[in-house]
Amino acid sequence: MMTTSTLVETVSINYEDFNESFLTCSTCLCTYDSQEHAPKLLSCSHSACKSCLERIVAATGVRDAGSFRCPICRETIPLPRTGISGLPPSFLINQLVDLMSRQRREVVPRCSTHTSQELLFCESCDCVFCSTCTGGSHENGNGSYGHTVIPFSTAIKRMSEILLYKANLCIEKLNAAAENVNGEVGKLDQNVDHSFELINRTFQEIINTVEKRRQEVLRMVKKIRDEKKQVLLDQLSMIQAEKSKVEQECHGLQHQVEVRDITKKISELNEKIDSVKNFMDPRENAFIKYEHLHNSAFSEIEAALNVFGRIKTSKTFPALCSADVKNTSAHLLSCSLLQTVDYHGSLQSAGGDPVVIQLFHESNEEVYTQLFDQDDGTYSIKYTPEQPGVYRLHISIFGRSIKNSPYQFIASEHINPIVCFGSTGTEDEHFLQPAAVAINKTGHVFVLDTGNSRIKVLGQSLEILQHFLGDGLEERGGTGIAVTPSDSLLVINWRTRYVTELNFDGMLVSRFTHLDFVEPLSLAVNSKGEILVVDNSLKCVFVLDPCGKLLRRIELKRGGGRNSKYVSLIAAGPQDEIMVADSHIQVFSPRGEFLREIYPEGKSRGHFGGITYDNKGHVLATHSDKNKHYIQVFNFISGQLLYCIDSADAKLKRPAGLAVDDNFHVVVVDLGNDCVKKYRYK
Repeated sequence: MMTTSTLVETVSINYEDFNESFLTCSTCLCTYDSQEHAPKLLSCSHSACKSCLERIVAATGVRDAGSFRCPICRETIPLPRTGISGLPPSFLINQLVDLMSRQRREVVPRCSTHTSQELLFCESCDCVFCSTCTGGSHENGNGSYGHTVIPFSTAIKRMSEILLYKANLCIEKLNAAAENVNGEVGKLDQNVDHSFELINRTFQEIINTVEKRRQEVLRMVKKIRDEKKQVLLDQLSMIQAEKSKVEQECHGLQHQVEVRDITKKISELNEKIDSVKNFMDPRENAFIKYEHLHNSAFSEIEAALNVFGRIKTSKTFPALCSADVKNTSAHLLSCSLLQTVDYHGSLQSAGGDPVVIQLFHESNEEVYTQLFDQDDGTYSIKYTPEQPGVYRLHISIFGRSIKNSPYQFIASEHINPIVCFGSTGTEDEHFLQPAAVAINKTGHVFVLDTGNSRIKVLGQSLEILQHFLGDGLEERGGTGIAVTPSDSLLVINWRTRYVTELNFDGMLVSRFTHLDFVEPLSLAVNSKGEILVVDNSLKCVFVLDPCGKLLRRIELKRGGGRNSKYVSLIAAGPQDEIMVADSHIQVFSPRGEFLREIYPEGKSRGHFGGITYDNKGHVLATHSDKNKHYIQVFNFISGQLLYCIDSADAKLKRPAGLAVDDNFHVVVVDLGNDCVKKYRYK
């Protein structure tokens, strides 16, 4: 028995060579596919892609002839009635395309040393390895426990998909970028057309104005001509009438024989000749002349036209512009600065850009904003977050968001002091039981340092300027201080019962008291210069003139006739209303009639330590309730509590007197900490 063996030789086909030889259109050298380059079988057995054949058929005269030549062998091929799409597909080439595509996808990368071993890929280490070569692990022989290992063929497939995804994403973004640029080109054309329209309209208005003036001047010339001409024509009529009269009178004189009559006519003609002299000179002149350089109007018009109209443009590149946005406190006016730059990052030096601002609270409620063009390439954005929370500030220029927009910031419910000054002691920078504070028109702060029997004068940043001792501060009894309209200080001393007036350098101006004073604790001055002194023991207010003369006495009774328990604080309202405080705040008319309570729902909860009015509709008061100390801000008209300043990072301890300046700053005496603190409250 003979044994027959078959030797099978495996031939390795290079994919690229095979693809180039069999799967590529020999005309356009493009790889066959199922779309534009679909292979079509010709009657001569050659194949060509659909795109090439359609281009050949599109040539002049081919369709009329009903045939075309094979691009390979030049044999005449009948053209189906339906065109190239009617030619049969090349099934063999399509099968080869499918086969090679499938073979390409099913290629399994293997180790060059161990040809039967499939390569692996570690996603954790981003490396390819052969498990046989590395002994089942990688990382230089170290264990690979916990690593994600997958076949390298799978990894290639995944990375190919990622590559395609990224490529498509990149193309989408490039398409979007092209759309944006094309959109900007369209906007540019629209803006140019709009500018052309405005230029033509505005200059046409000037032309119309000039034409109107031209017609007015022409009418003036015509009017003057008509008036002058009418006078001359009237004169001509008179001359003609006289001439006709003379001709008529002289008619037939050559036949006159009467000497007397002739002599008479001669005499009359002599008189007529003398009167004709009045007609010799025209009664109106022919002078009329147009002038346009008689004043500076021409040069002014020329100068005005040279500067009339301007073209505003900008190099601002929104994607590089930035804004300084910081966290803030609710209820306080905040400001962010927008800085514009050009495409190269250079700062802009001029404003005028169409900046759009929108601010939203986390509840999607929009907040009012104000934009101020500094005309130097920067813009200030002002807003007041009325409630705590997270805010989003959207900033766009030319309808495009700037860098990092929308900006997110937090408006805290806490308001902390912007500056603090002082500590317990007797030195220059110390306080001992400070009781009250006042601020004059220049912003100087006068603190009544009761325990040290002195008044300390501070600057606007609470830096020490000076302090003075003496009159009105005896026996550590100073409890109230106020500034008068005549630029002086008033100090009330509850021990001596004297009101002392000092100038801003601490020199004595005057002092007075009243026999009925028992326990005068606080004082204020109204717009008329009247001095209001509140007496805690008597539960009344003494209204005195600037010299200390008693004008009236007001008994402090609430609605219903009940007396206040104790009264230690007083302030004047916008219409000279009298505000007094103990455990609640009462408002009386200048004559003493009870008007209302401010924030009545909060009465009998703790007590107030200071009260003031800021001339902008706000009443500020310091309040203590058990271990809680804060500043309350009220609306004077409605009496509503707007918000509280809790000073979270610099806790208040027994806050007493307070005073405000014209820039929404309040200075508070912190009696428990022997210091003063300055806050911004709006």
